[in-house]
This record gives sequence, C-alpha cells and structure tokens, in this order.
Amino acid sequence: MVLALIMPTRAGAQQGVVGSAIPVCVARVDTAPSPVRAIRGAGHFDCTTRQRDLGPGNYLVRSGPLDLAPGVRVRTASLWQERTDLWALHADGALTRLSGSGVETTRRIRPGAVVEYRLPDRGTHVTRLLWDVRGAANYRGVLLGASATDADAAARADMTLSALYAGFAGLCLALLCYNLALWSVLRHPFQLAYCAMVAALLAYAFSSSGALAWAWPGLENNTRLRVNYLTLAASAVAALLFARTYLGGAVFRGAVGRAAAAIAAALTVSAIAFAGLAGSSTLPLDQIYALSFAGLAVVGGMVLVRAWAGGGPAAWLFTLAWAAPITFAVLRIAGNFGLVGWHFWLDQSTVVAMAVEALLSSLAVAHRVLGLARERDMARAAEAAALMLAARDPLTGLLNRRAFLERGIGRDGRHALLIVDVDHFKQVNDALGHDRGDEVLRTIADAVAAAAPPDALVARLGGEEFAILTAEDNAPDPRDVLADIRRRRMPFDLAVTASAGWCAGPIATESDWKRLYRGADRALFEAKAMGRDRARRAPALDLPEAA
Repeated sequence: MVLALIMPTRAGAQQGVVGSAIPVCVARVDTAPSPVRAIRGAGHFDCTTRQRDLGPGNYLVRSGPLDLAPGVRVRTASLWQERTDLWALHADGALTRLSGSGVETTRRIRPGAVVEYRLPDRGTHVTRLLWDVRGAANYRGVLLGASATDADAAARADMTLSALYAGFAGLCLALLCYNLALWSVLRHPFQLAYCAMVAALLAYAFSSSGALAWAWPGLENNTRLRVNYLTLAASAVAALLFARTYLGGAVFRGAVGRAAAAIAAALTVSAIAFAGLAGSSTLPLDQIYALSFAGLAVVGGMVLVRAWAGGGPAAWLFTLAWAAPITFAVLRIAGNFGLVGWHFWLDQSTVVAMAVEALLSSLAVAHRVLGLARERDMARAAEAAALMLAARDPLTGLLNRRAFLERGIGRDGRHALLIVDVDHFKQVNDALGHDRGDEVLRTIADAVAAAAPPDALVARLGGEEFAILTAEDNAPDPRDVLADIRRRRMPFDLAVTASAGWCAGPIATESDWKRLYRGADRALFEAKAMGRDRARRAPALDLPEAA
C-alpha cells in the first residue's frame, strides 16, 4: 500500500478495494472510433501517459483482454463525470451496454462511494470492457480503481466498509450526545465548537460513504461530490474554531490567529465556489480547494508547535489527535497535484484520520473538563475555608459570636445555654502577660469543647466568655465543666477557675435568644456574686415574657 501511495497514477491499472485489477488505456472520444468498434480492438489507446495529464473532456477507456466469469461485478472509483456508459464484450461476440447518467451512477453507489456495475449473466465470459466517459473533470484521473470481482467478494467488501463507516457514525453520535450533555451543564464554548466539528464530520461521512446516495437515489452523483466538498470544509473550519476556543487566545495571537482566520475564509469560499461553479471549471476549483487545505495543514502545524511550547492544556493529546489528519491531508493534497498516486484507502483516509482526531480530541475535552472540575473544587474548598475562618475565633478555633447566633437561632425545641466566664482574668493577664493569658484562654476553650456533646454549638462569645448551646436533654452538667477547667494545667501552674450560668428554653426567634441569654447571664452573675468557681441555674423559660 505504501508503494501505491507514492507511485504516480498512470493510464494503466489502478487497484480497487476488492477483486482483480483491470488494466486500462484511454483515448479521447474525438480521436477514437465508436464504442462498438473500439471495444472490438479498433483505434489507438494510450496506456502510458498519466490520466490526469490528459486534461478534462470525453474519453473512451478500454481494458486489455479479459476472461471474466459470467455475472461479474465491475467496480470503479466515484469521480466527477457527467455520465459513464459501460460496454462489455462477451466471448460469443455479443455486446452488453449499461448506461450511466449521473442519477444512474448514484444508484450504483456501494459503501465507500464505489461505483459497481453488475453485468448480466449471459452464460459466456466477458473478454473486454470499455467505458464511455463524458464530461470527465479529470482532476485525479479519468477512470480509477477498476476491478472485477464476484458477488461474494463484493458483499464482504461492502460489509467491511459498512462496518468502518457505521463505527465512525456511532462514534460521532456518542461523542455528540456526551459533549452536548456536558455543555448543557458546563456551558463552555469549546464544547459547542467540538460538537459542530463532530456534526460536520458525521455529515461528511454520510456523503462520502455513499449513504447520501442511498437516501436520495434520484440525486446526481456530481451533486453528492459537491456535498463532500462542503461538509469536509465545514469540518475543517469547525476544527479550527474548536482549537481556538480550547487552546485559548494566547496560541492564536498575532500571525497565527490571522492565518487561521484567512484559511477558514479560504476554505469556506473555495468549498462554496466548487459546489456552485464546478462543471465548466472543475479542475482549477479543485486545486484552489486543495491549496486551502494545504494552508490548513501549515496553520495546524503552527498551532501545535505553539500549544506544545506554551504547555497548553493537553498539548500532547492535541499533537496526537491532529497528527493523523494533517499527515493524510498532506498526502491527499499531494495527490490533488499529481505528486502521489491514487489509492482507494488513501481516498478513504479522511474518515479514519478524523475518527482518530475526534476520539483523541474528546479525550482532550475530558481532560479540560477534569481540569475545570478540579479548579471548581479548589475554589469551593477555598471558599469553604474562608467561610470557616470567618465563622471561627482565630485564637481558640471555636465559633465566634456571629456564627454562633446564625447557627443557633431558629432551632426547634427546648435548648440549654451554658455560659462560662473566667474568674479574675485581668489578674491572670497582669500576672502572666497577654501571651500567657491567651494560652489560658485556649486551655479553657479546649475544656469547654471537650465537655460539649457532638451536636452542640461551642463558641467564644467575646473576651473570656464561652458558651455551649445544646438540646436541653443532652446538656452537660455545668459542675463537670468547671471541674475539668480546674484540672487543666495552666502556664506556670497558675490556678485558674471559672464560673458558669445555665438556662433552658426555646430559641426559635431572636427574642427567644435574648431571653435565654439574659437568664443564663443572670445565673452567671449570681455565681460570681456567691464567690466564683461555681455554677448556677436560672429558672426554665417556657413562654415569652409579657411586654
């Protein structure tokens, strides 16, 4: 196959996807005898000149002597032609003619856009074939890929190509559904650009595979070829848009961005021009179109170099994804200008290469989505940390007063509020200094937190005052809290005590909180007045106080 890709196309044999190659020679219609005489051996046919060098026009294409079994299938590549009639000479001297207008060619399209002629079984072998080609654009050849095969081999080839294109279509549909679902949640522009590229590739495969001909059998084959040009250009433009939105403005800055815009415009204009004007000027329009793709290959290389050098997201995936399309694009462009020979699998390479590109680009999309998800998670974690810092007392790590009230007020049921206040804390600060005083506060905060049940709110309300809020039936005993504080080791073994006030009641509203706090604060005041280092309980609160 490699040799076939690099050898120039001659007027002789061109191997198709299946069967035995049929060597052919060509002659212009105006210099050849009638098809009936020509198929019987009359006239001179050129077997050495490259077909594409003969230019556009009308041709007779004659095979050499053959010995083909009755009912043979003859296959050729689908090319730009107004009509192609196939003549078959049988061993008994009889002639069979299969007419081939543009619409009739469409009806003969098989998977891979192969044109198949099914010769009738006359009970005798076929000894020669002749194609009467009218309106050949001849931008690649007059007749390519001529081969003969039997029905079983043709069916196997159809199955292979159908599986290839069906697999590609399934891949495209799966990628479309997956990425549209992602876009509906994430709404990143590169996801829509990727979907547009995949949709255009799916449309191109629908046309280039021959499925378009089966869906619309009344369509002329040349019209199908126009659709090929349009959808392939649309795929390329969408791929550029995807690369720009995915890789970011830095990669497309300056000359690269201007070149990409120019190539996108050239692809669009050249495809529309070919679709609208091909016929009288098919060859130059095809060459302009090929030059646009040559520019795309250059720009694609520049983009990959920049993305790789800049350490862009998933640059290595992009390099792998675009390597195959760019490589085969270069080979097909070379084929457009006669630098490499025609080969069936090179003609089908676009779908295979773009399948690789679409799949690897989808991995790049997944890589970017993963990165965005990680960025989102980091942002959420940072936000949560910031909220936590805003809700915490920086010295003790307990809730501050604001967070304590936000989380406490509005709870259903009866709750107990315990207020703990350090005794003679000013004397502690004077004796130890403020740094050691802070250590005392942290030690007492640890004791208060250790005494609280798991579902309690524990806070430093301010200064040396701490609070525990919990359900009444789960409240800690204030005496146990004060005893734990006495047992804690303080700086320089200083003896530090605290007093506590306790009150129970509802906390559904801010008014309830004020009543509950006043009750616990009065109890704390009583404990201080009675000598400190003790706890007092306030009467339980049931109903709001009368105004």
